[in-house]
Amino acid sequence: MSSSYEGRQKHIRTLKTPEIEVWENQYADREYVVDLTTDEFTCICPKTGLPDFATIHIQYKPMKVCIELKSFKMYLLFYREVGIFHEHLVNKLLDDLVKCCRPRCMKIEVIMKPRGGIATTVSAEYPQKRK
Repeated sequence: MSSSYEGRQKHIRTLKTPEIEVWENQYADREYVVDLTTDEFTCICPKTGLPDFATIHIQYKPMKVCIELKSFKMYLLFYREVGIFHEHLVNKLLDDLVKCCRPRCMKIEVIMKPRGGIATTVSAEYPQKRK
């Protein structure tokens, strides 16, 4: 089965997404952790065109700014009409969030609801851990 979303993964890194706003961190001198979780995320399977559902966990240590939650919610809603592989999704989220808030560190975990009996969990970190 082919879908109208096939072939769109080649330009996923340059996908134009809504702006994520930030606000000034008054405790930039202190290292602390912010955890964000949503279980209301949806995107489109690029192979079948069917909806994919996920829980997203984000953990970051802010520096100068923090992520503004309403704009982040609007950013996530954008993906409802986007065909994207799970692996590309977690990396696109990480790229966009690191770009907007320049954290000390960040980890994103995307837990996709099972489809066809297979559950997928993908995670990515900034800065990337070296082996």
